[in-house]
Amino acid sequence: MAANDSAVYKINDRVILVQVFVAIFLLINFLLLTTFFMKDFFCTTMRYILFAITLLSDSLFLLMTDILLILSYFRFNIEMWLCLIVYIVLSLYTFVTPVTLTTMTLERYVAICMPLRHAELCSTRSALHCILIIHSLSSVPCTVVLSIFFASATNSFYNQGRICSVEIFIFHTWQGHLRSTISQFYFLIMCVTIVFSYAKIMKVAKAASGEDKKSTWKGLRTVVLHAFQLFLCLIQLWCPFIEAAVLQINVVLYINVRYFNYITFILAPRCLSPLIYGLRDDKFFHALKSYALCGLYKKQLSDLLRLTN
Repeated sequence: MAANDSAVYKINDRVILVQVFVAIFLLINFLLLTTFFMKDFFCTTMRYILFAITLLSDSLFLLMTDILLILSYFRFNIEMWLCLIVYIVLSLYTFVTPVTLTTMTLERYVAICMPLRHAELCSTRSALHCILIIHSLSSVPCTVVLSIFFASATNSFYNQGRICSVEIFIFHTWQGHLRSTISQFYFLIMCVTIVFSYAKIMKVAKAASGEDKKSTWKGLRTVVLHAFQLFLCLIQLWCPFIEAAVLQINVVLYINVRYFNYITFILAPRCLSPLIYGLRDDKFFHALKSYALCGLYKKQLSDLLRLTN
């Protein structure tokens, strides 16, 4: 009995720790998004528009996965129709972030390797088209899985209450393999795109000089960070298979592995976006600092006026 209480206590500690991390990063994303909408320059520049899409995607993904984590740990059942809606959103935004990162890498490639055509290819109109394409491509894996699910599920299945997870929509072993194959194909294309961009930017970096060289190497480091993010997102797709194998061995080990996977491969990649484009970008960082300090100044001025009155 004491062992069970200890396990529950540890689980609760972990859930609380996740809440702290999620709250911090949601706050950071909120500040970055507010900064984005405060400046017209950011709203009309393709790289910052895609950055904002990444922040919105990451925020929604973190919020919904955190809710599912809480429901899962406390063994709370929800109706299947609601779980289906949650699955559609999460499945879509699992891919929106990495596909957007790949698009941002291509934007850096165009800016550095094709500077004369950058204004033409990376206009605001092009950014809106890219957003539509990103969401269309990201919806393909979900559409395939759900098509098989709707063909296999009975009417009574939708009225059941279960702990919501991706696995309950997988009825056949080959269905899981198909989902994994599609995911790996997507990420293979993304990795090839990033390697191609890296090689081309590296070639330009070696030939550049002065300020151009500095700017090029900074773009190269951005591509490397995108590659690291995509690597973590790729491992996330293997987590369900690893967790299923561990579950056959030991339940406590399964809980520990699942918690580690959530922190390392779901939470961490989504928290790198503010660092890569928010804090490393000089224009955005100065705008963020100006906005934050202005807000602090206004608060102090308001407090001072209230005290004098």
